[in-house]
Amino acid sequence: MSDLAQQHGLTLRQDYFADPSAWNALVDLLQDTFSIDINLQASFGGPDPSSMPSGYFDADGRCVANFSAFSMPMIINGRSVKAAGYQSGAVRPEWRGRGLYRDLMQRTFARTKAAGYELDLLLTDKPALYERYGFRALPQHVFIAQTPKPQQSGQTARQLYLEARDDVRLIKTLLQSRQPVSARFAVARQTEMFLLNAGFNTAIRLTALGDDTVIAWTFDGATFWLLDVVGTTMPSLAAILSALDLEPDRIEICFSPDRLDCEVSLEPYEGYTMLLARGTAADDIAGPILLSPMAEF
Repeated sequence: MSDLAQQHGLTLRQDYFADPSAWNALVDLLQDTFSIDINLQASFGGPDPSSMPSGYFDADGRCVANFSAFSMPMIINGRSVKAAGYQSGAVRPEWRGRGLYRDLMQRTFARTKAAGYELDLLLTDKPALYERYGFRALPQHVFIAQTPKPQQSGQTARQLYLEARDDVRLIKTLLQSRQPVSARFAVARQTEMFLLNAGFNTAIRLTALGDDTVIAWTFDGATFWLLDVVGTTMPSLAAILSALDLEPDRIEICFSPDRLDCEVSLEPYEGYTMLLARGTAADDIAGPILLSPMAEF
């Protein structure tokens, strides 16, 4: 038992996702804190098996504080990097100010360091909370693409649905064998966050081009946002637009587009969260970059 647990009559639990009651307690904590339902993961096969949760639980089994890490392999400047993402950080209001969150962070950072992770990534709207632990903000940019000349894709576009088991199976298969969208900065392997983000945002469309590519995108009638491309090869932007039968007024690429055949200009990314990084591989990250919204955590 940790000193804090003993002091406050709590129980420290780690790697507890196999316990349904503890998992549901975390679901409740995040629902109450952020109004998000991570139990959606049950529809896709359950939580990420690489997750390393650490939480404090009270005598009634409620999760009062949590902080988790998970594996998020990256490609940075053409090199495979063992990276960890951090998520599900929350403390119930009545338990704040007692050092629980700081303790869970320190425990989790120690675990990922011992496991040999060379890059830590974190999204937050409170960067000062993590800068004391060596994290620094990575400037991000949106890539504005010039409208390409029309090009026949030669592929049939088919809308995918997360409620359809075969569609989810196709998406998961391609996520496991995908070519990262960028050699400069991109997620190499991460299935659970892609599916969870698609489930959270009903505006996101998932479209299969043939059987070997899935496009994640949104369109408001004027602006086309290309969020991610999941496949063994990267189709051209012109081929994607042709297959989707779109002629947008504006095109925003939401990932580093060095593998996408198009001309782009840059605009600062103005999301409400900042991407923070630390670790031996952090200095290798050179802009301009953008973490795909399908990989946000």
